[in-house]
Amino acid sequence: MDVKVEVGGMSGTGGTDGMGGTGGMTAKILLVTGDAAESLEVLYPYQRLREEGYEVHIAAPTRKTLRLVVHDFEEGFDTYTEKPGYTLPADLAFSEVDPGQYGALVIPGGRAPEYLRNDPELRKICKAFFDADKPVAQICHGPLLTAAVGGLSGRRVTAYPALEPDMQAAGAEYQDAEVVVDGSLVSSRAWPDHPAWMREFLAVLRTKAPVV
Repeated sequence: MDVKVEVGGMSGTGGTDGMGGTGGMTAKILLVTGDAAESLEVLYPYQRLREEGYEVHIAAPTRKTLRLVVHDFEEGFDTYTEKPGYTLPADLAFSEVDPGQYGALVIPGGRAPEYLRNDPELRKICKAFFDADKPVAQICHGPLLTAAVGGLSGRRVTAYPALEPDMQAAGAEYQDAEVVVDGSLVSSRAWPDHPAWMREFLAVLRTKAPVV
């Protein structure tokens, strides 16, 4: 079923440094994704972080309506299947993003990271968050992006289990766990791990990028 989801957009973006800075403004979080991202892995952190009081902006290659997908396991298939999921609009294009305006980064999984890691604008964004040691939450295939910018070397991470060789090739220590926290980096394997993923990410945010 193809269902359109309306999101909150970019209201109230002025006058903040992205870290809950001036005048008690809402801390802002950037969520980067694209077509064929896993529906649950986009929508759960988007809604959970807004529930906590964060302003979440969705960035994609262009401002467009994104078409998300649903992955599942079915009898007779050697890998997961893919079906159409929700649609939702991107708030801004990667080329419009100023990483300095955001306190944290979220990278959902699905197939989107497989091609998004080749986007030079997104690679610059991702590297800026790592260089500034800002909180980063990644899940499923999301670590393909952080690996592409050299952000995983010497770090402890988890990811979708099939990515273990990719994580090792990126210089990371792969752990098969529902959530792995290494400093400001919070990783999980897939959407069944959502509760642990957001619980630990919020613990990092309350220290490094709190809502004021």
